[in-house]
Amino acid sequence: MAAFEEANDPIEPVNRAIFAFNQGVDKAVIKPVAQVYRGILPEAVRDSVRNFMRNLRAPLIFANDLLQGEPDRAMETFGRFAANTLWGLGGLFEIVPDKPHHEEDLGQTLAVWGAGEGPYLVLPIIGPSSVRHTFGRVGDYFMDPINYWANHQGEDWIPITRTVVTGIDSRSRVIETLDEIERTSIDFYAAIRSLYRQQRADLIRNGAPGEDSPLPDISIDFEDDENQEKTSALKEG
Repeated sequence: MAAFEEANDPIEPVNRAIFAFNQGVDKAVIKPVAQVYRGILPEAVRDSVRNFMRNLRAPLIFANDLLQGEPDRAMETFGRFAANTLWGLGGLFEIVPDKPHHEEDLGQTLAVWGAGEGPYLVLPIIGPSSVRHTFGRVGDYFMDPINYWANHQGEDWIPITRTVVTGIDSRSRVIETLDEIERTSIDFYAAIRSLYRQQRADLIRNGAPGEDSPLPDISIDFEDDENQEKTSALKEG
């Protein structure tokens, strides 16, 4: 138990069991679907899918920019959303590719506000998380205007479809990367846990100087970081 607490993973046996379950689902369903998706659709089409899904998250990112006291980043998010929506066919095309995309969520906002991370968690299907990040996920769901509209219109299929499509696209981009991490790791579970924590810390600090090099996003909230072209979201096995 002391070793578990030292790693801030007090329920590690339970987390490992869920991790193994997630790996089974990934290998049986998610990864094969992602491989077919990547094999059928040209890269340009897949990039448009990613651009569109990113654009749908822009209002939520804008809100978290403001909540974190980052007006400049908020205006950048608003400008990108307006340009991509109006001239990029609803976000299918990136109108301002010279400015790197950035990601914000309520978990990051809570961290900026001083909330502690809490113990490490592995959520079924969703994957690596923490107590703070889990609360943030729930808050983001209800803050998201598209989810709010869909739920009140009885269109529950919209947020479900959105999550599934984003997840498949994200998984398709890191098939070889995740395979390599699993192949070279002595303890795949511990490697994913470490990468998740480092990646979340990098997002919270907005990639401030002095950090490690950009790390892959291994959570399954289907988010992209500012260096998406180099470090796409990894799907936990």
